[in-house]
Amino acid sequence: MTPSAPLGPLPPLDVVPIDAILMVSFGGPEGPEDVMPFLENVLRGKNVPRERMLEVAEHYNHFGGISPINEQCRALIGAVRAELDRRGIQLPIYWGNRNWHPMLTDTLSQMKNDGRKRAIAFFTSMFSCYSGCRQYRENIATAITLAGQDAPLVEKARMGFNHPKFIEAQSDCLKAALDKIAPEHRAATPVLFSAHSIPKSMADHSRYELQLREAARLVCESVGHANWEIVYQSRSGPPQQPWLEPDVCDRIEALHNESQITHVIVQPIGFVSDHMEVLYDLDEEAAAKSKELGIAFFRAPSVGIHPAFVSMAVDLIEERLVAGTPRIAVGNYGPSHDICPADCCMYPQPTRPAGATRPTDPGRPA
Repeated sequence: MTPSAPLGPLPPLDVVPIDAILMVSFGGPEGPEDVMPFLENVLRGKNVPRERMLEVAEHYNHFGGISPINEQCRALIGAVRAELDRRGIQLPIYWGNRNWHPMLTDTLSQMKNDGRKRAIAFFTSMFSCYSGCRQYRENIATAITLAGQDAPLVEKARMGFNHPKFIEAQSDCLKAALDKIAPEHRAATPVLFSAHSIPKSMADHSRYELQLREAARLVCESVGHANWEIVYQSRSGPPQQPWLEPDVCDRIEALHNESQITHVIVQPIGFVSDHMEVLYDLDEEAAAKSKELGIAFFRAPSVGIHPAFVSMAVDLIEERLVAGTPRIAVGNYGPSHDICPADCCMYPQPTRPAGATRPTDPGRPA
């Protein structure tokens, strides 16, 4: 297995049964001394000026050098463990990150040493694109190669963007924000569903935008709120490279100028937990922009360990353990595929002169 063909078709379950679960996430620093090594991992091989790295480091230092993402992964693993136990599914859970400890390479080696033969991976990303899916599959494929002979096979759970329990969890998050607004102002309050911006060339080779729109539509239909749109955040690319727009802060300002809105709700639908991009880009920057414009800002929580989201995670795992288990989805598109096609979520890079460095970090909608 190589990164060029990540996580393709595997042997039947009756030949090599699933004997482990692999939680896969981005990772984050857990102390001031971790911040720069972490960012060097994230940006290695990418043409990002050191000044930009130091600027991002200040975002982490603003919160004591600690990203909450690892602790949130621990909480999710604990909640999934409890739900697995409740259903009588006795599989161990392993955890590996792309950019900080526990690293996927170390985790796959540990799984090999423990005698694990086949795992089902759950990504902390519900929407399909290179950085939210294929790159994780490449990371796993590389980790398997480095682990060597007898490393476990790994397949991934499907994307849950339109699973009814994901929509239920997101709907509850939106209701919590709407309930903070006086009834007479709710209908006129725009809900901005925010997700990590990605390069347009990445978006053009995935279903990222389509899945975001579908999930947002389903959430707003479930709560009866018609005033919504998709926005993006956390762009990191050079100005000349097209990325998905509008930026959340730009859109708040535009809505202020266009219709003099008095309230706004921002819901981080593209993120499953309140990690750094949510805490800084929304709770700091978007909130400050709203305050500057005299707009009451409300941020809906991410799904985190909402019981419906946890139950969905186990549903996606359980449906792969026994052939024929129903694969449920709502809306217009049906369940996402289990095995990704070879050309799924590609990220075509612009042609560069020999020796040129790669573009800046494509972001991480996870």
